[in-house]
Amino acid sequence: MFHDTIRIGTLVNGGATTADYLRQILPHGFESFSITFWQTVGEADLGKLADEVQAVLAGSDAVISSLSVFGNPLLDDEAAARTRASWAKLIDAAHLFGCDIVTGFTGRMIDTPIDQCIPRYTEVFTPLAERAAGAGVRLAFENCDMGGTWNTGGWNIAHTPAAWELMFAAIPLDNIGLQWEPCHQLVKLIDPMPQLRQWVTKIFHVHGKDATVYGDVVRRHGVFGPHPFAFHRTPGFGDSNWTDIISELRRGGFTGSIDIEGWHDPVYCGELEMTGQVHGLNYLKRCRGTFVANPA
Repeated sequence: MFHDTIRIGTLVNGGATTADYLRQILPHGFESFSITFWQTVGEADLGKLADEVQAVLAGSDAVISSLSVFGNPLLDDEAAARTRASWAKLIDAAHLFGCDIVTGFTGRMIDTPIDQCIPRYTEVFTPLAERAAGAGVRLAFENCDMGGTWNTGGWNIAHTPAAWELMFAAIPLDNIGLQWEPCHQLVKLIDPMPQLRQWVTKIFHVHGKDATVYGDVVRRHGVFGPHPFAFHRTPGFGDSNWTDIISELRRGGFTGSIDIEGWHDPVYCGELEMTGQVHGLNYLKRCRGTFVANPA
């Protein structure tokens, strides 16, 4: 039986093939799964999906760590309305999957400075956060910039500590936090460790994704030149020391899952995708250590 407070798992797309995909990869030793949807849950029957997923996981000790929808719920269009409705549906369905975390992007007003997006963020997520609190659910916002900056962008404001301060002040509820990963810091040449230490109590879920930064390219061409200087990587292939990351998570009282966000690595992709993910799984388990009970 599993006894550690930090699980290592992976992301799985939500939909008709979720249960079959879980059945195929479960034997590799994944301990948790984050079920994700892009922009909307669509016509997915979440009750049926939960039953199918729970049937696959029965007897395995693996869990569903979180449910996610990645869209832009702050706009005033049909796609945003579907994303907002999907947040509500996942909040209501979380208990069916045995989890208490729903994650995604905050959204963003198109090419509007982050501080000017806060009123709309507050309008959209206050009722969702209150709905979640009533259901015993926490909301976690991913720290991906989706190509945005402080002044421009179209998907997510929750990618900088300055934004987090504004967000948490605007909705001061304990069930609002972060879905964090070091990758998005490294590709902006930020040291993720001081940030992790400062914000660890607000981190509810961790994406297992790393980055490799080519310092020689930065020194020769800068970050706006024609040559790529940073690449998203599966843990175990990037620049981060995940032993240090997990140590800081433990020090900060984090309990939950690190779920590998695959399908980004430029080397372990295609036919090597699951090779890379299973290597990342085993690497993260080594960084975590194997639980050993103390003598009675």
